[in-house]
Amino acid sequence: MNILVLYAHPVETSFNAGLHRTIVERLTAAGHVVDDCDLYAENFDPRLTRAERLGYHDARGADDPAAPYVERLQKADALVLSFPVWNFGYPAILKGFFDRVFLPGVSFKLVNGKVQPSLHNIRKLAAVATYGGSRFRAMLMGDPPRKLVNRVLRATIKPGASVSYLAHYSMNLSTDETRKRFVAKVAASMDAF
Repeated sequence: MNILVLYAHPVETSFNAGLHRTIVERLTAAGHVVDDCDLYAENFDPRLTRAERLGYHDARGADDPAAPYVERLQKADALVLSFPVWNFGYPAILKGFFDRVFLPGVSFKLVNGKVQPSLHNIRKLAAVATYGGSRFRAMLMGDPPRKLVNRVLRATIKPGASVSYLAHYSMNLSTDETRKRFVAKVAASMDAF
């Protein structure tokens, strides 16, 4: 498959960076074509501009700043997200990707004022996330990133597509052993992807 990996962490020595490397290495070793989109390394601008908002529902051309990312998303058969959870949400750069790239005519169509999901080229979706706090604390807050992946993104991609969400909670209390177990879990998931 052609897999778009969206990675959102600014520090190349972080645990998240290690997870990202594992994801890319394992998917590549399994024979997939990986489009590795490191949003920070690519200096992706997450800000939706005034002009983009005013023209949000208009057809976009090749000169649109988001056009290369739209093209990459539309070429993909699968999507893998790799990100830390900050303040119970996506990092701003990843949220901005969704704001600027998941556009009308790309991830959904408006038909008689109603949204019809249309990102049906994505047949598989996986998310690999890390949380500073515990699963219990995330649940108390409603665990927005998990819900966004398992509900919103699931509804946007091909109906019946496989969706998985792997999370390492309590990073603030993690040990070498808990991190090692999580890396092994991610590796096994990518091997089977």
